[in-house]
Amino acid sequence: MARLAGVSRATVSYVLNNTSAVRISEPTRRRVHEAAKELGYVPHAAARSLRAGHSRMVLMPAPSFPVGPLYSQFLGDLQMALGRLDYTVVQHGSVGLHGDEAARAWAELRPVAVLMPGSGLCPKGVTVLKRSGARAVVTLGPEAVEGAHALLMDHEAVGYSAGAHLHERGRRRIGVVVPEEDGLESFSAPRLEGVRRALHGTDATVTALPLAYEEKSAAGLAARWRALGLDAVFAYNDEYAMLLMRALQDEGLRVPTDTAVIGADDLMLGRLLRPRLSTVHIELPSGRELAELVDRAVRNPGAAPETHKVLGASVVHRESS
Repeated sequence: MARLAGVSRATVSYVLNNTSAVRISEPTRRRVHEAAKELGYVPHAAARSLRAGHSRMVLMPAPSFPVGPLYSQFLGDLQMALGRLDYTVVQHGSVGLHGDEAARAWAELRPVAVLMPGSGLCPKGVTVLKRSGARAVVTLGPEAVEGAHALLMDHEAVGYSAGAHLHERGRRRIGVVVPEEDGLESFSAPRLEGVRRALHGTDATVTALPLAYEEKSAAGLAARWRALGLDAVFAYNDEYAMLLMRALQDEGLRVPTDTAVIGADDLMLGRLLRPRLSTVHIELPSGRELAELVDRAVRNPGAAPETHKVLGASVVHRESS
């Protein structure tokens, strides 16, 4: 390979191992990679792990909650950013495993880092992972976990933004959709609390509205809407908002004249509805920022865990509210 690329064996090693301590020009890197491709060279992951003292595998447990388009895009960006830093991302489907039991299953794979979405990991699980060789454990959820880096997702701010917006628009009898699907409680509960906090001390009322993500459930709620006496609804996210808005319209209710509707996530589909859907735009961290945190933690495993608040929320007012 060195002969084909016209470089030394050491240069080939530096390029293929992505060694940052040695500066190698981009044209030289391209020649080495082209030679490797021509010769059909594939790096030996186990040998690389032995040489480095750790793997390059970043394990991401599959989320236990339904994943929407916004979160899917975030995960895709993160995987690409980690790939550019020479990490291999593996999603682990630990169906039926929870807490320490799930952590032990992840530890068997000897990842160099674990990215845990949602809640469910405890300090004991973090210890199990670190003892098995994980240099970085990062959680993405509403609360920090002792021993792990934390990206705090403040979903209460999402509900607060929606509630404050509806109150400013003159709405006083506000419903809040609470999805019945498993795994969404850690998102829906703080969003409901955020609405309550926004309206605390005002003359507005808040009514929790359990709703399954299916047409029958939405139609049933819409049929009871007039009896509920609500003049607005924060529908958890854009997908539930679109489901409920269609059901309300089928019931003969006018949006926003009779009922204002606001979702969250700022999905493109919401802009295609008529009336266009008001929403809470959610600002997630970039995949690059999170990948750099992982890389920093892997390089310095003894550093104190970092905690960052990473979720921003702002209302995008359109016709439905």
